[in-house]
Amino acid sequence: MVEFSEEARLRAVVETAVDGVILIDAVGNILMFNPACEKLFGYSSDEVIGKNVKMLMPDPYQSEHDSYLGNYHRTGARKIIGIGRKVQGQRKDRSVFPMDLSVGEAKQEGASIFVGIIHDLTERERSEKVIREAAARMQAVVETAVDGVILIDDSGTVLMFNPACERLFGYKDEEVIGKNVKMLMPQPYQREHDGYLSNYHRTHERKIIGIGREVQGLRKDGSNFPMDLSVGEAKQDGASIFVGIIHDLTSRKQSEALLVQAQKMEAVGQLSGGIAHDFNNLLTVIIGNAEAISDLLKPRPDLLRYIDMIIAAGERGAELTQRLLAFSRRQTLLPVEVNCNHLVNEMQQMLLRTLRENINIKTELESDLWSAFADPSQLESAILNLTINAQDAMPDGGNLIISTANVPLDEQYQVTNPEVPPGYYVMISVTDTGEGMPPDILKKVFEPFFTTKEVGRGSGLGLSMVYGFVKQSNGHVSIYSEPRLGTTVRIYLPSTITKADGKTNFHRRDNEKTPGGRETILIAEDDDFVRAYAVTCLESLGYKVISASGGHEALALLSQGSEPDVLFTDIVMPGGMNGLELTEHARKLRPDLKVLLTSGYALDALTSRGRIDIGTAVLHKPYRKAALAQHLRRIIDETE
Repeated sequence: MVEFSEEARLRAVVETAVDGVILIDAVGNILMFNPACEKLFGYSSDEVIGKNVKMLMPDPYQSEHDSYLGNYHRTGARKIIGIGRKVQGQRKDRSVFPMDLSVGEAKQEGASIFVGIIHDLTERERSEKVIREAAARMQAVVETAVDGVILIDDSGTVLMFNPACERLFGYKDEEVIGKNVKMLMPQPYQREHDGYLSNYHRTHERKIIGIGREVQGLRKDGSNFPMDLSVGEAKQDGASIFVGIIHDLTSRKQSEALLVQAQKMEAVGQLSGGIAHDFNNLLTVIIGNAEAISDLLKPRPDLLRYIDMIIAAGERGAELTQRLLAFSRRQTLLPVEVNCNHLVNEMQQMLLRTLRENINIKTELESDLWSAFADPSQLESAILNLTINAQDAMPDGGNLIISTANVPLDEQYQVTNPEVPPGYYVMISVTDTGEGMPPDILKKVFEPFFTTKEVGRGSGLGLSMVYGFVKQSNGHVSIYSEPRLGTTVRIYLPSTITKADGKTNFHRRDNEKTPGGRETILIAEDDDFVRAYAVTCLESLGYKVISASGGHEALALLSQGSEPDVLFTDIVMPGGMNGLELTEHARKLRPDLKVLLTSGYALDALTSRGRIDIGTAVLHKPYRKAALAQHLRRIIDETE
């Protein structure tokens, strides 16, 4: 067996090493340059041996090398230049590359020599750069994602909470990171979560909790919202982590509900329209033959009165079928440019003669009202129906208010009313100070034949006729009613400015500026969606927002030390404390607290019933961001 000397074995290691090995003497001349060094620097060993090592160094490493050798020759100190030190090397082509350098000093025949071990860091730095860039891109995706992204550990502790989660749940990331994710879950999902983690720790079973599963989320204000949840398990440093992707289903659920309602109304409309046409044929025969018989029975007045009753009943039936046709949107309309102020003024005298004397009729008409594009006779009939309904809602008398206004409905309004195209509309509203309607009645009022009146006092077709006429006119109708306050019905008809130019441009005008602020606003609103919309608007304007789902919760926040600059509250809220009572209690705690009320109910009706004082700041629903901004700044900036 061939034996190799120690020197031969060492040389074999050096020659085959992946890392560069270089040997220099005490003045910096290169004594050895292994093949790995040749690959790294691009020189052959013949080109560098006997030359100064500085040829392999870019500045400032050349100056550093001279300084080290000068210090060595002056002091004779033995010193390791660096172990695992990151420096730069310079190739034959003058390009620079990163390298890890370890240099040690030794003695050979009494003379100092230096051994350098060189590891190329080019690929490692490239990989690190790719990883850093990928992480930055991933972080950017997470930070800007529309959907919520949440990261929790295997005990349920929140590790990450992206901005979309902040918007969805109403918490800031610092309020949830480090806490258990159950704070974002209503029951029974908290128990389900505990069950999953218990099973995981017991069996270590890898399991995806849900892909595209519909669950409920719990907001900071205590409200629930529907969400689509996908959760997967992964590993980080050997430990299990869970990544959740959360998609808010609120808008989709609302759209689905609106679609179901629209389909239901469309189906009922088609049925009622077909019935109306058939009935009209039958009524034509009945009335026509009754009139023919009446001519024959002129000598018999005792029988003629029965014929007159048949004809009267037939005409009443014709009126009902006409209303059915209106609801089913099959009546013939003759739309023209209509001055709604003029139409209301002309109707006012007729209404004074038609309605009871204990009904006080008032009008609030916009001075520079746009023209509407509608059938004037059908519009007049719709207003008449609404005023008669209002009278019936006030058996002991009250106020009836007819208002007009220019209303641009934008994309924000379309979020909650997908069937309403953005545009400029003329609004005609009819408000009564009756007893109002509860929510379960309110959602049915536009359906044909639905009525709360006793048998014989109403057909249930008045509001359905209004609904059908407005929809056939490419408009929109809404109803707002609150028990003990009354009802407001708003008709939105397309204005001729949209009709004329065929475009809908919502360029912000001077009176629609949205001034912001840094003050703190306490919102009290029982409707989850309206509250979320208000919070979003105010936060985008720069305000700090505290939200409550009712009067008692808002008062508790004030009692616990919250110091808002403004209380923004709905007037009517369930739970035993309305907005007016909340205002009264809040001002006992904070006499200087400024208050902005909001309601879908007409301000005139509220003041006339003594519910609020004249001059109180009230923002009408539905409100736009610009109007909210203006009202807030007005009451914040006003001097005492």
